[in-house]
Amino acid sequence: MFLSRIEELQACIESCCYTDSFGEITADEALKRAQESLYSGYTYVIGNGGSAGIASHFSTDLLKTLKLPAATFSDSNILTCFANDYGYEKVFSSPLEVMLNEGDLLVAISSSGRSINILNGCRAAKEMGAQVITLSGFSPDNPLRQMGDLNFWINAEDYGLIETAHFFLLHTIIDSLSSCKRRSEELMKSAVS
Repeated sequence: MFLSRIEELQACIESCCYTDSFGEITADEALKRAQESLYSGYTYVIGNGGSAGIASHFSTDLLKTLKLPAATFSDSNILTCFANDYGYEKVFSSPLEVMLNEGDLLVAISSSGRSINILNGCRAAKEMGAQVITLSGFSPDNPLRQMGDLNFWINAEDYGLIETAHFFLLHTIIDSLSSCKRRSEELMKSAVS
């Protein structure tokens, strides 16, 4: 069972489709653009359920590993306050309207690409002049995939595979930047000695 599941995951990752607002781009170009976007300003990461866990992990990796400013809105006080006062559909857009600045980055994760609160968060980000990176799955024409400046779409209809593929993609972004950072630091140390 595990080996066949690993093969399914590998197929999902290999068939990931990378797009920008003009159409399909290569995996290498998507990785490069995602990395560049992380250095443009503050990064906010949003998701529901399992995607919220992925959002929190990615945000933590940005802070700890890359020393980049990042946050997610998974704090129960923020979630329950905004959900209670404005409705769950505005649980991300309302705080983003307060915190986002032009040039910041929103990373929006939704397996289905149809979560209203995630879509509203993307709308708020676009209105504030922030960049948007999306990670989605299921239908290739899901609304979230249409909203990003850069989009990672997993060709699957299985939440577990989509979420695991999203986690893998985001970790690859972190790991590749961390590796570059280490090499650069090593070169600087050897140049000084």
